[in-house]
Amino acid sequence: MVGPALAHDYQVGDLHIAHPWARPLPPVVPSGAAYMVIENRGNNQEILVDAHSPIAEKVEVHEHVHVDGLMKMQRVDQLAIPPGAEVVFKPGGYHLMMFGLKQPLEAGERFPMTLVFTDGGSIEVQVMIEEKPPSTTAHDTHSADIERSEHQHH
Repeated sequence: MVGPALAHDYQVGDLHIAHPWARPLPPVVPSGAAYMVIENRGNNQEILVDAHSPIAEKVEVHEHVHVDGLMKMQRVDQLAIPPGAEVVFKPGGYHLMMFGLKQPLEAGERFPMTLVFTDGGSIEVQVMIEEKPPSTTAHDTHSADIERSEHQHH
C-alpha cells in the first residue's frame, strides 16, 4: 500500500504542475474550485485553453478581478504561461471553476482533471481534496518532526 504523498507533482514536456487541490464541499453545492501551480520550464510560451473533469459538467479557468471596488470572478479563455514563469492558482486568484458537480468533494479523496494546452498537449492530474491549502514540503517535514518529538515526551 502506498499512502498519499504530501506533495504530488506532474511533469509533461516543459510543464511542471505542483499539488493540485480543492476544498471539500457538501453534496448540495453545485460548483467548486481547484487550485495548483503550473510552471513553464521550457523556452516557449504555453497557453492553457481548457480543462475538464468527469466529476463536473464543465470546468472553466477563472480569475478574481476588482471592478469598481467589488471583487468578481471572470472567465479567462486563454491563460498564457511565459517561459520560465509560473502561474499560481489559489483562493482569491486564478482558479479552475467546476460547474455542475456530479459528486460531493469529500476531504481525503481525489479526482482526475485534464488540462488542455494550445499545442494540443493535455495533462491529467489528480486533484486532492483538502481542508486547507498545501504548505511547502519543507514545512510539512518540519511540522512532522515537531509532532514526533512532542509524542516522545508523553
